[in-house]
Amino acid sequence: MKYIPDTSALIKGILTKLIVDGKIKKNSEIIIPKVVILELEHQANKGEEIGLKGLEEIKKLREYEKKNYIRISVHGEIPSEEVIKYARYGTIDALIRNFAKENNGILITADKVQAEAAKAEGIEVIYFEEEKYEKIGFEDFFDEKTMSVHLKVGLPPMAKKGSPSHWKLVKIREKEISEEEFDKIYENILEKIRKKEGFLEWKERYTIIAQIGKYRIVLIKPPLSETPEITVTRPLVTKSIFDYNLPEKVIRRFLEKAEGILIAGPPGAGKTTFAQALANFYLKMGKIIKTIESPRDLDLPAEVTQLSKRYAKRDEIYAILLLSRPDYTFFDEMRSPPDFELYTDLRLAGIGMVGVVHASSPIDAIQRLIGKLELGMIPSVVDTVIFIREGEVKKIYSLELKVKVPTGLRQMDLARPVVEIRDFITNKLEYEIYTFGEETVVVPIKKALKKKRRK
Repeated sequence: MKYIPDTSALIKGILTKLIVDGKIKKNSEIIIPKVVILELEHQANKGEEIGLKGLEEIKKLREYEKKNYIRISVHGEIPSEEVIKYARYGTIDALIRNFAKENNGILITADKVQAEAAKAEGIEVIYFEEEKYEKIGFEDFFDEKTMSVHLKVGLPPMAKKGSPSHWKLVKIREKEISEEEFDKIYENILEKIRKKEGFLEWKERYTIIAQIGKYRIVLIKPPLSETPEITVTRPLVTKSIFDYNLPEKVIRRFLEKAEGILIAGPPGAGKTTFAQALANFYLKMGKIIKTIESPRDLDLPAEVTQLSKRYAKRDEIYAILLLSRPDYTFFDEMRSPPDFELYTDLRLAGIGMVGVVHASSPIDAIQRLIGKLELGMIPSVVDTVIFIREGEVKKIYSLELKVKVPTGLRQMDLARPVVEIRDFITNKLEYEIYTFGEETVVVPIKKALKKKRRK
């Protein structure tokens, strides 16, 4: 018998499975089209895992050839540049089908469309239905109390269980994650992305970041890491803004005043959960909401359009939002200077902005704006800072620009623009930001008053 594998068959390792299962008999001939080798090589050169998997499958087949179980040959023409150019439209698949027909062979594929097209052309086909073989999904490691799962080859799977304020790192089982099991989980993730069950947010040679439903997935491989590793996180709870027991004056500020909001806190503090609650609150108030995310892990209703900054340039996102004019845009998460620039440009264009930032204290979140904005513009861009820790709102700051003598100084001729940072609940002044010489300084009021008393 002659068997002709296409690219998908080699990537999925179908032929070795069929040999092990006894479905490819001894002395069978496997003819690999040159176009398949070229396609795998191209993918491998781009750092694509699937290209390397396909080439690895051919190496395994060569081992069976050495044992005189099968015969392998490589034939066919090298495709033209035009054929390669239109590969996405099925030109390479058509070449492989023609090759199978000319060689009177059985086409082996894991591509359903390829299988159906071959049958329509009268070609004998073995279509590999993957569900016949064991599949392992990352969801298998989750239960109702699991916040995140950490899978590393050579170690038992671990999980964080509990809530953002009270969690434990526990061992899910004693058995270690093997390379084979890791590969099956990895394949399951890629399959979900191919079936449009999720978004591939970031892909580099040794890194994948994806969002599948409520699950955020980060995968890293050697040599970036010493061993392959997958981290999967998900939100455990969905909260309403009223679950945070905020004073009525805070709710009124959201409705009447706050248009430049920063939600700050350390990693895992519950910032995204609060952002979701606030977005749903604005949505129920009849506001048009859009988001900028990477990855898109805010769990929001279909009425909210979620944009990925990974797939669009800054100017493109700016134009989209400026022309569509949402009432509020949620930016999760802001890290780099371009992120803060985009937030600032959209806010100054009159769009309400809510940004999520990592910060160990509420004042740290504000300090990230210094140097990126002129001092007098800071309260125009950010008027409210909400600090989250352990899933709770710990501090709310309001920002306002005044011309005055900074606290702790005496001479009236030292009056200057000062950004006042007040505890919004108590209205107590806690920090001032102003220029002193050529420096922009952030001064705690307690410290300034002590210095003034000593004088």
